[in-house]
Amino acid sequence: MNKPNIILINCDDLGYGDLGCYGSKLNDTPNIDKLSEEGIKFTNFYMASPVCSPSRAAMLTGCYPPRISFGSFDDNRNVLFPGSPTGLNPNEITIANQVKSAGYNTKIIGKWHCGDQKEFLPTNYGFDSYYGIPYSNDMGRSVIPEDGSGGSFGPIDEETRSRREKFPPLPLISDNEVIQEQPDQAGITERYVEESIKFIRKNKKQPFFLYLAHMYVHLPLYAPERFINNSRNGRYGAAVSGIDWSTAMILDELKKLDLDENTLIIFTSDNGSNTRNNGSNAPLRGKKQETYEGGQRVPMIMKWPKKIPANSTSDELVSSIDFFRTISSILGIKIDNKNKIDSLDFSNVMYSPINSKSPRETFFYYKQNNLEAVRNKKWKLHQQKDGKKVSELYNLENDISEKNNVYEKYPEIVLELQKLLDECAKELGDEFSDIQGTDIRLPGKVENPSTLTSFDPNSPYYAPMYDIPDWG
Repeated sequence: MNKPNIILINCDDLGYGDLGCYGSKLNDTPNIDKLSEEGIKFTNFYMASPVCSPSRAAMLTGCYPPRISFGSFDDNRNVLFPGSPTGLNPNEITIANQVKSAGYNTKIIGKWHCGDQKEFLPTNYGFDSYYGIPYSNDMGRSVIPEDGSGGSFGPIDEETRSRREKFPPLPLISDNEVIQEQPDQAGITERYVEESIKFIRKNKKQPFFLYLAHMYVHLPLYAPERFINNSRNGRYGAAVSGIDWSTAMILDELKKLDLDENTLIIFTSDNGSNTRNNGSNAPLRGKKQETYEGGQRVPMIMKWPKKIPANSTSDELVSSIDFFRTISSILGIKIDNKNKIDSLDFSNVMYSPINSKSPRETFFYYKQNNLEAVRNKKWKLHQQKDGKKVSELYNLENDISEKNNVYEKYPEIVLELQKLLDECAKELGDEFSDIQGTDIRLPGKVENPSTLTSFDPNSPYYAPMYDIPDWG
């Protein structure tokens, strides 16, 4: 078998309802819609966290975030910030490590967000090279209005203001070297596309793994003027158009090089939309940072001509943590990981979506290190929300929007799902219940962390201060 090239496209904060093929009437996504028509669209696909650092580490390692101590960070923050002493443990095996063992050339372009110390940059985790902004694009120097407003975020507290005022210049990195500080964010996606095409051309005669982690649609929303002028949904729609255009460019390049039939493309998002600026998780309840469906159920499309049936849809339950074992299975790579992982192989669903069942029947929803909910088949039980106990049961098969709480009506289902929650808490922990997990591993740590950049008032930055005060 010819080893397929693999391109994993991971958007930032793109919601379930933001694409035309998932029901959007506001955003124009003809190229992503075509990708869906030529492949398979998953309607019950979940990221392992409703925020980015845990979500990305989980996807790469095939583990729920608490298993790799990536649920919560310094001072109980929900993501990593510039200069953090914490990162993904270099002993963890990633998808990049796996495919590299099978002779693949590997590259990540875009957002990494698993640590910004030199020990935690992507080239330590199976990636041959890296090009991108290593964390969120709102973690650079930006204006903060005197009244404390934060664009669509609204007023900010003093702690947030103090932290944001101390952010160093936003770095753009090539491998382990900062090549620009405070770059023009409106041009970042075009630069990512250029790097992607250069990598594809360089590796056209050998198998490659490209992980393209978009800046869009994370705030602040900087987009090229053409996309803004053509958007029916303001800057948000323009950013979505940027993703769509970049997808078209990559697909076109694969076709020109006669690589399209031997390339598996995976398209998804790291968590749900924050629902500001007309972002959408419709028809789901909730948003980014929440464990209602809108926080973690996201678009996922796969295309692999002659392997995946075109114009397919799957309602089977799958998760980003399943990429690890599924890709390993497709490539025939043995998993030598001595540490336990949570990944399951759903390649049967890819190949035969009508006749196949996913091996995953259960999915656990963690917010930081708090075990908030569980899904088993069609049932979802919420046991806590933001430090408060709740009792909510939903039948997701006929109540995708989680509007009709049937907790009192099905006590036997509640008991069954509560047992699953209790078993998970024993293994992975639950901070809310003060339970320490029995099978969790330490993150990476350094003793004397530093930021990748520091402000120099004499430096000719393109944007000494970004002028859109929006973040989150």
